[in-house]
Amino acid sequence: MDPKILFTVFSAVFIAELGDKTQLATMLFAADKQVSKWTVFIGASLALIVASAIGVLMGSLLANYINEKYLSYMAGCAFIVIGSYTLYQA
Repeated sequence: MDPKILFTVFSAVFIAELGDKTQLATMLFAADKQVSKWTVFIGASLALIVASAIGVLMGSLLANYINEKYLSYMAGCAFIVIGSYTLYQA
């Protein structure tokens, strides 16, 4: 395992997840006084693990058919389109 890649992936995903809908939903569940905070933590953690596993599987499968460079371009374009749409809606 390459620590540099591990830190890069951790940092990118951590920053991307801060303040997004996932974190807000988790905060709302945790705000309920009748719900165990450990249950919320474990449920949210498992959801992120499964979502990450799907991302890794899809990335691995797509890499078999599409050049990594083009996948990066496609992801970048998708982020630009989504960001532009979000700004337009605001």
